Amino acid sequence: MIVGRFIKLLSKSAPVGRQLPASNVRRAGKELWQLRSFQTHPKRLGYGKDLFLGQVNKADVFPYPEIGNEELDEIKQLVAPVEKFFSEEVDSAKIDQEARIPPETLNGLKELGLFGIQIPEEYGGLGLSNTMYARLAEIISLDGSIAVTLAAHQAIGLKGILIAGNEAQKQKYLPKLASGEHIAAFCLTEPGSGSDAASIQTRATLSEDGTHYLINGSKIWISNGAMADVMTVFARTEVDDNGMKKDKISAFIVERAFGGITSGKPEDKLGIRGSNTCEVSFDNVPVPLENLIGELGGGFKVAMNILNSGRFSMGSSSAGMIKKLIELTSEYAATRKQFNKRLSEFGMIQEKFAIMALNAFVMESMAYLTAGMMDRPGLPDCSLEAAMVKVFSSEGGWICVSEALQVLGGLGYTKNYPYERYVRDCRILPIFEGTNEILRMYIALTGMQYAGKILTGRIKDMKKGNIGMALSMIGKKLRSSLGASVDLGLTGKDGVVHPSLTESAKKFEQNVHLFGSTVESLLYRYGKTIVDEQLVLKRVADVLINLYAMTAVLSRASRSISIGLRNHDHEVLLTNTFCSEAFFKNNYMMTQLQKNSPENNDASIKKIACEVLENRAYICTHPLERTF
Repeated sequence: MIVGRFIKLLSKSAPVGRQLPASNVRRAGKELWQLRSFQTHPKRLGYGKDLFLGQVNKADVFPYPEIGNEELDEIKQLVAPVEKFFSEEVDSAKIDQEARIPPETLNGLKELGLFGIQIPEEYGGLGLSNTMYARLAEIISLDGSIAVTLAAHQAIGLKGILIAGNEAQKQKYLPKLASGEHIAAFCLTEPGSGSDAASIQTRATLSEDGTHYLINGSKIWISNGAMADVMTVFARTEVDDNGMKKDKISAFIVERAFGGITSGKPEDKLGIRGSNTCEVSFDNVPVPLENLIGELGGGFKVAMNILNSGRFSMGSSSAGMIKKLIELTSEYAATRKQFNKRLSEFGMIQEKFAIMALNAFVMESMAYLTAGMMDRPGLPDCSLEAAMVKVFSSEGGWICVSEALQVLGGLGYTKNYPYERYVRDCRILPIFEGTNEILRMYIALTGMQYAGKILTGRIKDMKKGNIGMALSMIGKKLRSSLGASVDLGLTGKDGVVHPSLTESAKKFEQNVHLFGSTVESLLYRYGKTIVDEQLVLKRVADVLINLYAMTAVLSRASRSISIGLRNHDHEVLLTNTFCSEAFFKNNYMMTQLQKNSPENNDASIKKIACEVLENRAYICTHPLERTF
């Protein structure tokens, strides 16, 4: 029982006063999967990919995911003590200044069970769903150093054992990782391999007696690197592939106690300064055969699955941070006077609060839609949706912390206030867990590949004489050329979007239809060489991210109206505002993607970059160098 486990953990920390009354515990003896009661139905999940075909799978995203009353009560019981701890026990300014998280703070996090949020109860964890994890992430994000430490531990550090480990590995390692007695780290990045994870050089060699592997190599930028007791380490191994010896990446559980592991000096970072980041070196580290995660040579897939599964929470984390910033800055804006007017009365200051509110609403909507998808039975693949949440939220978060600081002006620039720390902490978001440049490539190419296969199949069917398929494709092109109205079934008699959002839903449908046509034309134009057209792919990814964001807010606001949530009229306002802006942005980007579009400056951008990079300098002559 999750709450029961939580209370046991809290009872160890009575001095801090974080116990929950036993009367709040209402159930016992149920498995976690029996407790979750999402009202959306499990479906084939290809929502993001099908947008590339100009299709909307309504059942995947409507209605907006809900949780059962029992889990809702559970969330409320979990949130209160965590909020209390972060409010009363966490000194973020001190953590940032000293570049370390005090032992007593770490112990408090352990007592709250926050080192085992998603580890099943049978292994000593809280066993929370992705939705509940996202909710706690909103609070934890209020201190960037703590958020990164916990995420490095469980979102990536131990996740390999959780999703790909065998039962013996789970029994051996998860209990101590859940309690925080042991801390985990994820060791993938190397000096010569950053985003190109497949190029790692760390090697695991089978010992002569065949009883263990010897790992040699070095990993850099390892969060929790100096404090981790257990590490998921990726190394090259020799694999027999149909009688041929090949080098493939494998994943291993490595204990510091095995010996041969040294941690370098902590990196002196711009932000998230209290989190530990360092180089970790492996010198003939003996690793038992049974510590291989998954199959020999299957490590790259394990690494990608680990990274893909954790990105969605950046949406709720960023939203939690922005909501806190809105509280802090709105108080200042409402009381500070200039020119005999409060700052809150000036249009450009109001715009900043609108930007923050819009971003928080969209991030939150995307995060919980994706979490709801991931919590459905059958381990659905939501890697594309999670990547979109990460890109949107990391860049939106960076914009919002800058706007919040700007409201305070010079005061915000000083260390007397937390704004400059939020700015420094936020700068890492577009970089780690996959740079946004790499993720945009992943988002675009994943969908383009999917659309290419489907379209190729349709063309083959036409060549085989499938008259129905041929007529369908011809009819679609004819309707498009004649400018026929687009109806994807979101509104009307059998619609899933609330009538008050009809205009926004229609804009979304038009965007989706045009996006499908645009993708098709790009595939015909570039074929396989689309892989090399990064500026094209960037726009494709940005359009898709906006479409998914529009989906999330339309679904969420429709639900809020239908069940009568407080302030649902404000959600309608936010939804209509965002969808209107996204609609015009998408149309402009898709116009740029048309062949010979005068709005497209890609050739000029590439030429400017090539001339600068060729000279390794800004090459314009200084205007004061000489006179005529």
